[in-house]
Amino acid sequence: MKTNKRKKIFTWIWKTLLKIAVFLFCFTIIQVLALKFINPPFTPNVAWEWAESIINSQPERRPRYEFKRLEHISPHLRRAVIAAEDQRFLFHNGFDFKEIKNALKTLIKTKKLRGASTISMQTARSVFLLSSKRFYRKIAEMYYTVLIELFWDKHRILEMYLNTVDWGTGITGAEAASQKYFSKSARHLTSAQAALMTAILPSPHIWSVKHPSPYIKLRQGQIMKDMALMPLL
Repeated sequence: MKTNKRKKIFTWIWKTLLKIAVFLFCFTIIQVLALKFINPPFTPNVAWEWAESIINSQPERRPRYEFKRLEHISPHLRRAVIAAEDQRFLFHNGFDFKEIKNALKTLIKTKKLRGASTISMQTARSVFLLSSKRFYRKIAEMYYTVLIELFWDKHRILEMYLNTVDWGTGITGAEAASQKYFSKSARHLTSAQAALMTAILPSPHIWSVKHPSPYIKLRQGQIMKDMALMPLL
């Protein structure tokens, strides 16, 4: 009797977990397919920051976010982010294994871990997930990366990236960043401005566009050189 009861419990648990897994799989597929055609009115991080500003009665800290079509974002900025963040963006399927290999070599030699995230991975993170350094979030990021590479084209991925990437405290996306840093629309950014904005992306809460350090100015110059070699989407 006890054995049969245990089997029933394990069977129930297994079926329940399977139903949850199937539901989550179907939900994420529908989610990614929907966002192929619908521009997100907000991201998880924007919603979180908005809620925090209301709870803490700090309206001045409400996040800036405005979605723009890729064609309405400066071609200089489009080239700059590819040059700085993912030069093999058009040629990989979401994961740049060459860059991952280089990152592992750097870790072994210097004991320092550097990022190897592609534009696709960063897009998956910013569109679907809250900021976190937990292991399960990285797994979810990889899963969503596979889905967006499967259902979206590179044009849509870059458009989503530019509109949802974290560009500083309370600043999400190219339009909000351009308005904040240069008081102009993202479609009117010059090559120098685009390179400077992109130069801070690895650490937008530490590095400054308005007060760039010598290192950021050096990054800006290198990005401007690389931009000339990048494709335009």
